[in-house]
Amino acid sequence: MTITTIQIKEETKKTLQSMKLHPRETYEEVIERMLEDLRELNEETIADIEEARKEIESGKFVTHEQLKKDLGL
Repeated sequence: MTITTIQIKEETKKTLQSMKLHPRETYEEVIERMLEDLRELNEETIADIEEARKEIESGKFVTHEQLKKDLGL
């Protein structure tokens, strides 16, 4: 493992501190968890977009105007 020093703003450090799951969790662990979440989110988002495109192509959608009418707005 290579260890390096990075410079971050005090505000960023406070944000990372607030994201710790427990007091002894390292910033490395917090960042790794965030990156993993981001990777999963991206894969999930891509799948959701593809599903939405298929629904639109098959006509399975409601316009804003129709939804307002259905809700009586």
